[in-house]
Amino acid sequence: MDYYDVLGVSRTADQKEIRQAYRRLARKYHPDLNSGDKASEKKFKEINEAHEVLSDSEARKKYDRYGKDWKHAEERVSGGAYGAGGSGGFDSGIFSGWGDLFRGTGSGRTGRTAAASRLETPVTVSLEDAFHGSAHNVTVSSPGGQRRVEVTVPPGVDTGSRVRFSLDRDTRLFLNVTVRPHDRFERRGDDLYVEAHVPFEEVILGGEARIETLTGQLIVKVPEGTQNGQRIRLAGQGMPRLKSPAHRGDLYVAVRPVLPGILNGEEAELLRKFRRLRARDG
Repeated sequence: MDYYDVLGVSRTADQKEIRQAYRRLARKYHPDLNSGDKASEKKFKEINEAHEVLSDSEARKKYDRYGKDWKHAEERVSGGAYGAGGSGGFDSGIFSGWGDLFRGTGSGRTGRTAAASRLETPVTVSLEDAFHGSAHNVTVSSPGGQRRVEVTVPPGVDTGSRVRFSLDRDTRLFLNVTVRPHDRFERRGDDLYVEAHVPFEEVILGGEARIETLTGQLIVKVPEGTQNGQRIRLAGQGMPRLKSPAHRGDLYVAVRPVLPGILNGEEAELLRKFRRLRARDG
């Protein structure tokens, strides 16, 4: 396995190219997006292994010199032992992998994680970031001092979500996520709620309304006689579900009729006629 081929970069690629290639491939082959796909799971492990080596300048030098046997090169040359695993990309500011996603405190987890050093830091993201997933730079304090680390928050996180990353073999970073309130959308779990201001004639007679969503505009059919505040449900247009971003919640659109301002003569006469007809039929 050639690490450069795994990431699809040249042997002269700089750290930015390696980081961009890794992030693109990690998103594509991440197990959360390819549940049950053994080939993707294998590919994801290869991507992480390649990135772990190529993002560490010392490990990369040894790999470039000795190839696939780079881990044992020092042992052969000097009788010493080169520590396997490298820094996991920590010193270069890049974590190795997306990490584990879960809610709550993570109690009940045992094994190496329990014994590993635990670092925690808060991160605040926008609703758009929570929808699409996003990269963030965070500063963490460790016994070795403060370090700047780039982490990727996955789609579907919510306030209270915790995201775990392995910074190296013995250090775990836990992100405590807060999602900022949005000026238009209200979030309830995986569902979103928004208001649509629709001309009153479209509400009375039935028509269409243009809705802004987090992925662009949608044209929504407004049924005849829709009442003020009545909700229209758009299935699958809500937030991605954490750990299963291919599945989304729903979007609920509350219709708010917009009354006209100043009417011209013809419009006013038509409304007066409408009022007379309603009074007669009532």
